[in-house]
Amino acid sequence: MTPHADTPFDLPSAVSAIETALSSPLPTSGPTTGQGDPLTGEWTSTRGEGFLFFPLWQSASLTGVYGREWNEAEARAESHLAALTAHLDTHWGPHRTLNMRAPLLRRGSGERFPEPFHTLSAKDCYGDLTLWGPLPRTRWAALSLNQSDGDVPLILTALITDHPLTEPPDPAS
Repeated sequence: MTPHADTPFDLPSAVSAIETALSSPLPTSGPTTGQGDPLTGEWTSTRGEGFLFFPLWQSASLTGVYGREWNEAEARAESHLAALTAHLDTHWGPHRTLNMRAPLLRRGSGERFPEPFHTLSAKDCYGDLTLWGPLPRTRWAALSLNQSDGDVPLILTALITDHPLTEPPDPAS
């Protein structure tokens, strides 16, 4: 599923994309690679050793959007995350939350974070992770709502891993 900007959020499609990703093979080695839509160039996924990271939904551009309209766009995006979280909680049990802002913004000495945190940082995806796992096939799933800059769309993403996710270590230590 490749969400195009300003497409209405579709809960069944988002759930289906996550379920498909949970049953798809994950790379066991090799470099981290990103893929894009061949027609639009929009990012469709990033795969690396033991993980798959991909967009589920994105808002319209927020260029020139201020005040009440901005708050409404943000509330709409947060409601999409809340609806998907509630649905997955019903099926997988309660989630836990992993705060990502402090660890990923702590740039330290410039050393790389381990994957998948390096990819999240490179994509400016600093939103907290809403986590479940272990799930079938010994997988973990996470959702996050992100915005890399004030004018760009809000983006709801999913991360599937073959290992538990805990706070990334400080690369400076």
